[in-house]
Amino acid sequence: MTTMARDATTGSAGARSTGVARVPGGVAPVPAGPAGSVEGVPGQAVASGAAAGRGSEIRRHELATFLRSRRERITPEQVGLPRGRRRRTPGLRREEVAQLSAVGVTWYTWLEQARDIQVSEQVLDALARTLLLDAGERAHLFQLAGAVDPSPAAQCSGITPALRLMLRQLEPVPACIQNSRYDILAYNRTYARLMMRDLDTVPPADRNCLVLAYTNAEWRESIVFLDEAMRLMAARLRVSMAGHLGEPAWKMLVKRLRTESAEFREIWERYEVVSARGKTKQFVRPYVGLVTVDHTDLWLAPAQGARMVTYPPADEQSRQRLERLHAIALEAEAEAEAEAEAEAEAGAGEAGAA
Repeated sequence: MTTMARDATTGSAGARSTGVARVPGGVAPVPAGPAGSVEGVPGQAVASGAAAGRGSEIRRHELATFLRSRRERITPEQVGLPRGRRRRTPGLRREEVAQLSAVGVTWYTWLEQARDIQVSEQVLDALARTLLLDAGERAHLFQLAGAVDPSPAAQCSGITPALRLMLRQLEPVPACIQNSRYDILAYNRTYARLMMRDLDTVPPADRNCLVLAYTNAEWRESIVFLDEAMRLMAARLRVSMAGHLGEPAWKMLVKRLRTESAEFREIWERYEVVSARGKTKQFVRPYVGLVTVDHTDLWLAPAQGARMVTYPPADEQSRQRLERLHAIALEAEAEAEAEAEAEAEAGAGEAGAA
């Protein structure tokens, strides 16, 4: 960081002091004004700049401490690495975190040393995944780094209570709200169980149809024509991405898919494009069997923005099976509520006895 001004140096008694300012190509003397200021720069501005610099330094040290603490709590086995016989470092080594996050070892070491370096959203996202951060820890990481988290994990302000009510009232028809990156922003109970046991168990940052279709075994097994679905989603993503080429969230999604899926890399390199259109889809779920639905997009924003995706049944048998899927979701919800109430009553009883 280039320093614009330094404190004035003290001369002999009664002599005027001289400051030093950085200028392109070297330094030049700057006449100093009253104590605490440099000529042309009010003392209050200098103080504010110094305070901001101290705040930035404190944040860097907090970030370094946070990364170190999270690195030390992760075991090699949790990230698929062998422990080895001579490991003395608690948790992961710095070079292991760097390798898993696809960043340089020196660069990551500087980060843990609180060096004044720039950190991109893509790198922070990779570190959050490597260190297995939960939603709160991830938010803390981005805040310490002074960056905006592009992940859809945070609550989307565009999902209004009215839209959530509509999702509920569409049941047993599966429905969700997605953006043009295939991030699942909201969904009803039938949709949560249409392609896996329960979408609620998936971390919010991973609730993306492309990520799930290319990397989640349960989600993939439920899609009858998986190869076609993967190809069409990648082609639609490329069309949508044309208007967001410089945005970190889009680049992060493509980088993640290319890293985690050889299938995506192969399909993405074909450079196929296709416009959005409705179609008939089929899914296979335990307890209900084959379900045939008509995929329909209800656009909530212009220019390929957010949309409500609905899956009305294509035949009577599928309608009955969706009703059964909805009933399963309601039963599981009732059981979870009963368990929560029982735990709350038990906790209240223990507190009273104490």
